[in-house]
Amino acid sequence: MPYRVTFVCTGNICRSPMAEWILRHHVEEEGLDVEVDSSGTGGWHVGDGADPRTVEALRRAGYRSAHIARRFEEGWFAAYDLIVALDEGHARALRSLAPDAGARHRIRLLREFDPAAGDGDLDVPDPYYGGVADFDEVLRLVEAAIPGLLDEVRAALREA
Repeated sequence: MPYRVTFVCTGNICRSPMAEWILRHHVEEEGLDVEVDSSGTGGWHVGDGADPRTVEALRRAGYRSAHIARRFEEGWFAAYDLIVALDEGHARALRSLAPDAGARHRIRLLREFDPAAGDGDLDVPDPYYGGVADFDEVLRLVEAAIPGLLDEVRAALREA
């Protein structure tokens, strides 16, 4: 059975699909038995593709993407081994939906996996109202957390 990771942001068109496709790239390269997807805390963009600026930032960095936005559902907690929020607001929203302590324990912030982030602000900023540089910054922050996240996934796979 594959290890399942989902990323969660606000509308599921900027940050979480970017993180999804970056992690997908790495688990596919390593041949890890991991399924990766994403969703949002809100339903404003359900059915939409990723923001074109997200797609372009991914393309410039050498990643592929294909995406249809969806909203995280309360009943999905049991389906995931790791639920990765892109900022503290998303983590709070997810914790409020979680049916039990076990589900809450599976919620983590992406930047917890970036040793350079320290104990300070662990939020990945929302680039939606910004420009190309803001999307590139999100990509940089996601990439910085991926090695630590991969370490966590590899360890979980060894334990399984």
